[in-house]
Amino acid sequence: MTPDAAFPNSAMQPGGAPFNAARRTLIVIPCLNEQRFIGGLLKQLLADEALVDPLIVVADGGSRDASRSIVQALAREAPQIRLLDNPARLQSAGVNLAARLYGQDRPWLIRIDAHATYPDGYASALVEQALSREAASIVVAMDTVGAPGFQRGVAIAQTSALGTGGSAHRVAGATGWVDHGHHALFSTPAFLASGGYDESFSHNEDAELDLRLAQAGGKIWLTDQPRVTYYPRDNPAALWRQYFAYGRGRMRTVLKHRARLRPRQTLPLLVAPALVLAAVSPWFGLAAAPATLWGIACLGFGLLLAVRRRDPWGVLAGPAAMIMHAAWSFGAWRQRLTHGFAVHAPAVATESPVL
Repeated sequence: MTPDAAFPNSAMQPGGAPFNAARRTLIVIPCLNEQRFIGGLLKQLLADEALVDPLIVVADGGSRDASRSIVQALAREAPQIRLLDNPARLQSAGVNLAARLYGQDRPWLIRIDAHATYPDGYASALVEQALSREAASIVVAMDTVGAPGFQRGVAIAQTSALGTGGSAHRVAGATGWVDHGHHALFSTPAFLASGGYDESFSHNEDAELDLRLAQAGGKIWLTDQPRVTYYPRDNPAALWRQYFAYGRGRMRTVLKHRARLRPRQTLPLLVAPALVLAAVSPWFGLAAAPATLWGIACLGFGLLLAVRRRDPWGVLAGPAAMIMHAAWSFGAWRQRLTHGFAVHAPAVATESPVL
């Protein structure tokens, strides 16, 4: 991306900051029934005075609560806000629609999730990171936190090698060039040239896009500042559904691109066969050995995490990790055995009038 010096200041923003075309930003917020969060999030983004001529697009997937009326009310006061209908309802489709409609003259595309927590100045800090890197994408590290109870156990598991295998964007202090991370900012030309997200993916669409960016020669930079606060699932059933979908999505990416799983993904893949094998243990006693060893290892690791972090809820990291491993494994095997590759045509974009 062309550095700042190539874009001389030609005007001043209303707040007195210099206008610079190299910093113009498109911010996209996929939204569905987010009335609790969308108003405060938009106000927080509008308060970021370091942004240059930002355009904030809320891609709504058919909210039935007050989300749309909240966005429309704020848009009447702030012309930087747009409400965009997202008929496909998927977050990836909403980002794609907004990028195609509004991204042609904006060098940076920032993806914001409506229900996450961001520090003040998050968007402008990403632009500063992007201007200093020759990168197709900037991804961010995550602070995973949970309330006391099962959610805290999940958070502890997800920030350790037990739950994520040491994934870089889950580890505090990690920075550098990576192959994947939590999506934050794209070079808009790189995003559009890649075709954006594959809208036939309901999960793992971010990693799939990262793979295509890398294949095209793009580089991905992981920054530790700014960070995103993430709240994991707070009950076992929801965690199972999430990781089952993750497993299906990852395997679909592997099959689409004939890619290889990393060691931290290959090991969980063995969990489902181990559990199936354990089902015949009444007839073959040793059949339960692999699953038993896995369970002992997870529970023991969780106990160790509780001691190291001085958090008694860490003992639930073991059971949480077992749910994550098993769900991911069964989801991946289901995708591998069924070869589901439904392809959907891109949705047609329509902008909602701001009344």
